[in-house]
Amino acid sequence: MATKAGLRAIPLLDLTRQYQTVRERVQAEVIRVIESQRFILGPDVDRFEQRFAEYCGASYAIGCASGTDALELALMAAGIGPGDEVLTVPFTFFATAGAILSVGARPVFIDAESASFNLDVQQLDRVLAQHPAIKAMIPVHLYGGCADMGPLMERAAARGIPVIEDAAQAIGAEYNHRRAGSIGTLGCFSFFPTKNLGGFGDGGMLTTNDETLARNLRALRVHGSFERYIHQWPGMNSRLDALQAAVLNVKMDYLDEWNRARRRNADLYRELLSGVVTVPNAPPHQTNHVYNQFVIRAPRRDELRTWLTEHGVGTEVYYPLPVHLQPALASFGYQAGDFPVSEQLAQEVLALPIFAELTEDEITTVAGLIREFYGGSA
Repeated sequence: MATKAGLRAIPLLDLTRQYQTVRERVQAEVIRVIESQRFILGPDVDRFEQRFAEYCGASYAIGCASGTDALELALMAAGIGPGDEVLTVPFTFFATAGAILSVGARPVFIDAESASFNLDVQQLDRVLAQHPAIKAMIPVHLYGGCADMGPLMERAAARGIPVIEDAAQAIGAEYNHRRAGSIGTLGCFSFFPTKNLGGFGDGGMLTTNDETLARNLRALRVHGSFERYIHQWPGMNSRLDALQAAVLNVKMDYLDEWNRARRRNADLYRELLSGVVTVPNAPPHQTNHVYNQFVIRAPRRDELRTWLTEHGVGTEVYYPLPVHLQPALASFGYQAGDFPVSEQLAQEVLALPIFAELTEDEITTVAGLIREFYGGSA
């Protein structure tokens, strides 16, 4: 849709601004790797894995080709396979459930909690009682805010099952001052370019405090092989490229600064939009929300989005159709109304620009347009 004449566009995300911050360092590192002609795993990946583990407070980090692969590898390493049930939430990106389906398992859903957008732990005991054979849990740290991990870890320990953190959007996020990826049995991260720590293409990482899981994951990512041409499991071909590791090693030096800027931007939005739309506050256990997305709940969401687009503001809906209603899961028999909070959120959520380089004037402009749309209040 065309922007109204004379308006300066405010994109949902502008990676070119970030690139100017790191341009010279990144280019030098990319050239160094190209000249070395060492592109698969190697010392750059080793160094990044070590730094990433330390940053997350985990004992081990294992690079792979994407966040989706990280989820699938985690399930493989946890021994999840055909017919197993895995608990997760329907209000998430499809990859969370897609990885479960890819290993032949069945997703069992628990509804989202409306204030935090994350898995509703108040429903946990009921769902576990209905599905006593659940073999693993995948909470999602949606938008950069951690799920309430305490109740999940307690129930998982009582049943002897693993908890796999879907932390694709949550690098640097904290649950009660513990970093995402260090709390569950395994953590899964994405370096898709739009993430707070984004590469120049796809990339992913797994974290764990379990030495055996780490060792097995290093084999699973290379066709299940500990020794060349000897394969213990089918595994998969999913390795983090040295070029991506080199870029990410540079960007890690700036990550905390970028996350702080996102929090400042979120605070300003919250101040400017108070009383106009619902801007969820981070619950107490989210001691460090990193705002991969800044999401409001808006009446007449689609009309508001059209209005903002006409005025040059980029927005996105994460996500317009909950996972349980996706065509790929039609055979499981889920129906509209099964998870009402997730379905309501899908009709109301709208992500606004939040990237670190966004200016105060731009945020004020976006908030002003929202206030204007609602006539000052919702």
